[in-house]
Amino acid sequence: MTSLDTTISRRLIFAITLTAFTLVAEVIGGLWSNSLALLSDAGHVFLDLFALALSLAAIKLAAQPPNDIHSYGWHRAEVLASLINGLTVFLMAIGILYEGSKRLLAPEAVQTTPMLVIAVLGLIANLLAAKGLHGHAHDDLNVKSAFLHVLGDAAASVGVIAGALLMRYTGWYQADPIISIAIGLLILVGAGRVLREATHILMEGVPRGMSVDQVAECIRGIEGVSDVHHLNIWSVCSHIFALSAHVEIQSENEGEREGLLHRIEHELAHEFHITHTTIQFDCSSCSGGPLIKELSHAERRSCSHQH
Repeated sequence: MTSLDTTISRRLIFAITLTAFTLVAEVIGGLWSNSLALLSDAGHVFLDLFALALSLAAIKLAAQPPNDIHSYGWHRAEVLASLINGLTVFLMAIGILYEGSKRLLAPEAVQTTPMLVIAVLGLIANLLAAKGLHGHAHDDLNVKSAFLHVLGDAAASVGVIAGALLMRYTGWYQADPIISIAIGLLILVGAGRVLREATHILMEGVPRGMSVDQVAECIRGIEGVSDVHHLNIWSVCSHIFALSAHVEIQSENEGEREGLLHRIEHELAHEFHITHTTIQFDCSSCSGGPLIKELSHAERRSCSHQH
């Protein structure tokens, strides 16, 4: 693990500790004050706590070397965890929306003082966590995602504080279920995004923000390349992109081929953050194939050696 990864891990652990404190405080405070909004925000904090833990796990998993059983290492475990988390939180959001709808029809009194105190403590913890992550938000995609999650928690805490003040001075207790429903919808959107991204990666989809045609045009634009075909692009996990392709080239000189390979890899890493590549060179006189190769099932046969 690099020194940068060690520093980022410490910042994430700091943020996880503060977020876990916020979660416990909001669950206790929500039950104590009878505030569904505070309990709903606890659900939102739980989603973000998992995201922070996932970011930390991704750094730890990246340090694990591949082996004979897992040739990509353990990176894909991040995606499986995201899928399970997304399903869990999705069901949680449905429960929040159901309870919020019930309480909207039959409002209950809320103890606004403990609700307000806990919400303010949550906001302070979120802002401290955001400050700790901000310095490295541009160094690592996981940290950037975690930073945005913490900011979302802070925004939700502001909403709970506003609701507590409104109920404290007006006695309009319907504000509590309205805020909880709003947070429930926010959780639902977040869970849907997590499920969509995890499913997309597991289905070997092209990473978001790029297309096969864009990448093909980039490769074709490199001097010495005639064409590209049998191009596949996929994600190993949320921040590692892989590519395999057949590239038709004009030169058969070994030295020029090596230089051309380095130029292709550099462009792919710089333009699309694709860092895991498998490229096969074909001579221009060879017959090309389609840009995207159609796959088909084949009978599995065991290797046998005759002596």
